[in-house]
Amino acid sequence: MRLAIRRARETKGATQSEVAEAMEWSLSKVMRIESGEVTISQNDLRPLLAYLGVKERAKVESLVASAKLSKQRVQWWETPQYRELLTPSIVQLMGFEVAAQVTRYFCSMVVPGRLQTPAYARAIMETFAGELTEEAVEARVRMRELRREQFLSPTEHQDIFVVLDESVLHRQVGGADVLREQLEHLLDLIGAQRIALRIVPFKVQSLIPMFATYEIHNFADGGEILYRESDTLDEIVEDPEKLRRHREIFERVWIGAYDETSSAGLLKDHADALR
Repeated sequence: MRLAIRRARETKGATQSEVAEAMEWSLSKVMRIESGEVTISQNDLRPLLAYLGVKERAKVESLVASAKLSKQRVQWWETPQYRELLTPSIVQLMGFEVAAQVTRYFCSMVVPGRLQTPAYARAIMETFAGELTEEAVEARVRMRELRREQFLSPTEHQDIFVVLDESVLHRQVGGADVLREQLEHLLDLIGAQRIALRIVPFKVQSLIPMFATYEIHNFADGGEILYRESDTLDEIVEDPEKLRRHREIFERVWIGAYDETSSAGLLKDHADALR
């Protein structure tokens, strides 16, 4: 809903300040609605859509229904025990993950968070023990477990594309047993056709994915966002040019990587070798 509002404003050519003035709201209210920090009431949404030129009845009713639902339902990641311990970008990401139809994961160091086993996630989070409080570490570990459970739900149907650097298969996060369990979990996801995965090989002619971890989420209405993560820092990016650039990088590396069959075979070989 908030992405639709932002796109409608940009199509109209209005600034957030102009929207605030027209609606007799504060600028911060408009900014918080568009960032997803707050929900919007149905009484506020209808006149806003009218001002932005969104008049198609089906579209308006769909957005109003979304507004009503957002007021009624508090998701687990919106509860204080998580919201107060996680970054604003991660909190926003949770909603985007649920709504996305297509997701692309680009990871050059570790398995993406949503696909991590509990032991693998804990091993990663514990490396930040000196930077994050014990409570924050526990919240992030639990968050990744809940994200994985949600992803594995039978009702979830998303197209997931994953690019991993081959180094991920060698990096014994948490030790050999933890890595083996993680690789076997990825193989299970591949076998169940829940993900399509390719591995960037150790070859001179291969593209070198020397970029921070990122993921791109695409939605049914054509919306798209980028989540970029490095160390304990993260951000949601919506700039069209940056999105285009990251999408092109992903596609280029995807084409240059091992195909899905070869990648699955490589995963299996490494998992077997760790036994």
